[in-house]
Amino acid sequence: MGKLAGKVAVITGGSRGQGASHVRMFVEEGAKVVFTDILVDEGEALAKELGENVKFVKHDVTNPKEWKHVMDETESTFGAVNILINNAGIYLGKYIEDLSEEEFRKVINVNLFSVFLGMKTVLPSMKKAGKGSIINVSSINGLRGMVASAAYDASKFAIRGITKTAALEFAEYGIRVNSVHPGAIQTPMIETEDAIENAGETYGKAPLKRVGQPEEVSKLVIFLASDDSSYSTGSEFVLDGGVTASN
Repeated sequence: MGKLAGKVAVITGGSRGQGASHVRMFVEEGAKVVFTDILVDEGEALAKELGENVKFVKHDVTNPKEWKHVMDETESTFGAVNILINNAGIYLGKYIEDLSEEEFRKVINVNLFSVFLGMKTVLPSMKKAGKGSIINVSSINGLRGMVASAAYDASKFAIRGITKTAALEFAEYGIRVNSVHPGAIQTPMIETEDAIENAGETYGKAPLKRVGQPEEVSKLVIFLASDDSSYSTGSEFVLDGGVTASN
């Protein structure tokens, strides 16, 4: 029996990259999964591949009405939600002087406002389930700053804060809330020429001397989603090959 047998999970940004890895491994561990994304073709293909314990829902994570729809679809298909993975996110590499207000707001909306909406909307369902686990995906950029990354860094630092507040507020319902802070992970987000060069330079100097793989993040997320982490809440879990160890 898998670590997540009998549990119902919602995973945002699940069509590719880290999100798709989470979806696959959650199913392998026995969960029933509703995953969401704006990437419809990739999402539908993944759902078809994984079978009856998975459902894909097109979803703009910045839209409150669409969050309500996701929860309704999940409960009607699989039942009350035990696990929420706020994984959806975007990156924009620009210096502050070149960053427009619209660009800044877009990154904050997708990366941070969506986390607020997800936690707020899932809460009634998790109360019905009797307990739950929420994992908010931040970044090592939520622990330290990086040049040309103001909007992204602001959103990822804020995820740390809202995670701790939610952990305090939701504890009485048996709901745990933690944040995950990956470094460079081999996903489409870092596969531009500049990002690969920067990641290779940084992570070649890291103690483990490599970028991470999506499956390595998924294994940590499964731990936090499962009862194995029953005494962990309001905490930050870092996967960065040792990059921040000397900071």
